Amino acid sequence: MKQLLNQVGNLTKNIKLLILPLVMVVLTSSLFVMPAMATGVYQIPDITPGSNWVIDQGEVLSRSNEGKISTAFEDLANQTGKEVRFITIRRLDYGETPESFTKQLFEKWFPTKEAQANQALLMIDTVTNGISIVTGEKVKSLMSDDVANSVANETLTAPLRDGNKYNQAFLDASDRIVAVLSGEPDPGPPQIAEKVQVEGTFTKAEDTDQGNATAWVIGLLIAATIIPMATYYIYQINQPSSNG
Repeated sequence: MKQLLNQVGNLTKNIKLLILPLVMVVLTSSLFVMPAMATGVYQIPDITPGSNWVIDQGEVLSRSNEGKISTAFEDLANQTGKEVRFITIRRLDYGETPESFTKQLFEKWFPTKEAQANQALLMIDTVTNGISIVTGEKVKSLMSDDVANSVANETLTAPLRDGNKYNQAFLDASDRIVAVLSGEPDPGPPQIAEKVQVEGTFTKAEDTDQGNATAWVIGLLIAATIIPMATYYIYQINQPSSNG
């Protein structure tokens, strides 16, 4: 029995030595991986005049749809002089908001009022789906702030609420912007049909990933606590009775 208890004790020590590094790796990853993905204004490269219509750092658009939007914006620029750009990023820097980021980037790319006049910039943070749009004075003469905000908060967000359909969202937004800046009647935001909310039984991929990581941490911590207790309990019940 003593030999068995020694083996159990050695096994417990080995498990502890294995568990603790794993716990540290998981905790460290959760603390430092996400901030490393954050994007600041000065991490966005300068643009080339007459190009860089779509910058998809969030990697949510297909190449074909990115090409369609870029072609539409290039045609718009050639016909009207109005330039529109979309940018997606994964995550904002700590303390940054969609509005502050977009305004700073707009001023970085177009530092003077004259350079800004014919420009429009729409940005989305794909982690939170935070959206902002900034426009120059000559763009405002065709697309008012109310319409621009409707594009960002209604046209773009409607497909996102329906399963994060980024491709559809940006195609719809680009179609509306091009129509308005071409002098055509504003098609307006999409008509949202009411849907009966049915609770789904499936978990989103990102929720599953986070849930799995949390479950591993909890499981490892529980194992590190229970195994020594169980070993001690086995040891106690196998001790000779004091009355024996």
